[in-house]
Amino acid sequence: MTRRQIEDRFGDLGDLYAQTSGGGPWAWNVARGAFLRQLAADVRRPGFSLLIAETTTLTGCAYGYPVPGAAAGGARGLEAYLPGSVRSVAAAGGLFLVSGIIVPARVRKQNQDRAWNLARRLQRRLLTEHDAVLGVTLVERADGATVQALRSWGWRYAEGETLQASLLGPYGVLVLGP
Repeated sequence: MTRRQIEDRFGDLGDLYAQTSGGGPWAWNVARGAFLRQLAADVRRPGFSLLIAETTTLTGCAYGYPVPGAAAGGARGLEAYLPGSVRSVAAAGGLFLVSGIIVPARVRKQNQDRAWNLARRLQRRLLTEHDAVLGVTLVERADGATVQALRSWGWRYAEGETLQASLLGPYGVLVLGP
């Protein structure tokens, strides 16, 4: 989608996020607002891409942007979390930061390992369209549900086999090949 198309769909994207984030109406408003602020910042990044899935309504989306060469630190402070093996991919310009994958709860829980799973298709297409060697995302260490969903969609820890084995800090790094 173009930036203009994304701006035209901001309300729908915010609603999708609120509906999939859980909680009650007050939590939806808070989550929706935070999501839209971050999305507005991400949209301005060079190479930003957002893919949507819809039937009669918006049902999912995935978005992110390429990490520019050696400037991995410009991508939400990513550099502090990247292990050496991922920094070399970033330096070569082959790293794509997946900022978010938003899908209904049933997609997170059912048929996660199937190639036709909506989240898997969205993330694969996002990386393929940008010729990314590697996708990367930061996940809060305390967010076990998100880690579990991402791992079921093919993401792996950047180094080691546990989130605790990755670098210290509030976030862990997960990576995905196209």
